[in-house]
Amino acid sequence: MFRKATFAGLILIAMLAVSFLPATAAGPVYPDLPDLGGQEIVIAVENLYTPFQFENPQTGELMGYEYDLVEEICWRINCAPVYEFVSWDVMIASVGEGQFDMGMTGISIIEERKQIVDFSDPYINLQQFLLVRADEDRFANMDEFAADDSLLLGVQAGTAGFFVTLDAVPDEARRVVYTEFGALVQALIVGDVDAIPVDAAAARGFISTTGGAVKTVGDSISDDEMGFIFPKGSDLVAPMNAAIASVKQDGFLDFLMNKWFFNYQPPA
Repeated sequence: MFRKATFAGLILIAMLAVSFLPATAAGPVYPDLPDLGGQEIVIAVENLYTPFQFENPQTGELMGYEYDLVEEICWRINCAPVYEFVSWDVMIASVGEGQFDMGMTGISIIEERKQIVDFSDPYINLQQFLLVRADEDRFANMDEFAADDSLLLGVQAGTAGFFVTLDAVPDEARRVVYTEFGALVQALIVGDVDAIPVDAAAARGFISTTGGAVKTVGDSISDDEMGFIFPKGSDLVAPMNAAIASVKQDGFLDFLMNKWFFNYQPPA
């Protein structure tokens, strides 16, 4: 674990220092952060969005950037995450209705969603690209794709990719809507659609996990900030934001970015 490897020396120094202080001087590792007292937090997650959150196909282990991030956050502010799998098409509404304490699935922060849920501060900013089959040579960017009426765009309902492509490809006849991201990628590979919008990290993940069957083309089509979601007025937003600021400040988010978006190699 990053925490153990990176902070081992600091912890040893802290222990030595504390040994020379009165017992009352010792305190939590992050005294400036809120302490939730071990509170259980029920988190809605789709668990289908590599590398944010997914299941190891060999072991069934829950893995990914967001799981690691929440584990670290809860270690810092003393909470206990409990995950419940929820399909994307009902996630935002169900969190907004208070069925869950929190939701995470690489959720882009957009104004329409702020009417339903509260967002944390962003914990990642990713660009969106067009993902296409590896042998695609009919177009090289979004403008060329949009100009060819014979091409179909696959999108996942309610996602950032759905919305950021509306101006470029508004024709409903050219937009094939899916409810699950895995089905969307498979539709691209088998030729049911010709391109799909994905964030940069997910694109790297799918290029790797499909053995190079897909690639990105052109420049980014949007910038995408992502955050956790909560029921409106949730008391969890402030402590989560404090923890997010903490992991940004000390480099833990940079570590997670390298671990999951650059160094991760999916099992063969």
